[in-house]
Amino acid sequence: MDPELEAFVPLFPRTDLTDPVAARKSFAELAAAVPAPDLTDIDVEDRTVPADPAVRVRVYRPRRARGAVVWLHGGGFLLGDLDTEHPWAGRIAAGSGAVVISVDYRLAPEHPFPAALDDAYAVLGWAVENAAELGVEPDRVAIGGHSAGANLAAAAALRARDRGGPAIRFQLLNQPGLDDRQDTWSARNFTDTPWFHRDKAAAGWRHYLGGRPATPYAAPARAEDLTGLPPAYIATAEFDPNRDEGLTHALRLLRAGVSVEVHQWPGTFHGSQAILSAEISQRQNAELGAVLRRALAD
Repeated sequence: MDPELEAFVPLFPRTDLTDPVAARKSFAELAAAVPAPDLTDIDVEDRTVPADPAVRVRVYRPRRARGAVVWLHGGGFLLGDLDTEHPWAGRIAAGSGAVVISVDYRLAPEHPFPAALDDAYAVLGWAVENAAELGVEPDRVAIGGHSAGANLAAAAALRARDRGGPAIRFQLLNQPGLDDRQDTWSARNFTDTPWFHRDKAAAGWRHYLGGRPATPYAAPARAEDLTGLPPAYIATAEFDPNRDEGLTHALRLLRAGVSVEVHQWPGTFHGSQAILSAEISQRQNAELGAVLRRALAD
């Protein structure tokens, strides 16, 4: 493990996802301790997207932005909101120069699949339809997320392809959780990795699926056909149960004719980029912005 990251491992709280209320409280406390992003020259506005039900979003609008990303937070399908994601959504906006639309999607277990995906897809459609109001071009709208949010981004891309729209310029999948079967090498063997491990992944899937079988829109690793999807960037962490499903998804996209950039970050674990003092975390966070900047440029 990267020595700068390893030094923080003993300080991490030992939490699980069996009690969503307690887990959300702990998650919010950790997020509150993250230094605030530099929002100089970025306008921030809370909005409500008309849908059934309506979806709350927080829009980060850098000056002179031409593109936008619909951004979906992580949290195992049951943690996170606009406030816990604020440090990261703000940094992505600053690093990319793109409008970031952070989505407050419904959480499991109170709202199992497909509630979160429905919310993500509704916001995606709203972003494209309201591109002019957002100050961006409708053909420069990407979708992305971290962990469970990356699952929702990949699933929304599948749904958009199958329904004939809206058009997505790019998909950014950071440490995605894509496969409920949990049968990859990393999923089977990383049982005690920092912050996120096999038991947490399994609990997240149980809450999200609510006892129903997974479809490709719930677990995109189950999709048989990946042709016609937008270009992708996929990042994985070395000591992460999600590692191998992310790498496998990248290979399957490539074989389906989809342009893909892959970055496997050595010495890292799931969510370790939140340790902002570590040099490798600084590189990871900077790269997310740089990738979007390139993807949404000419």
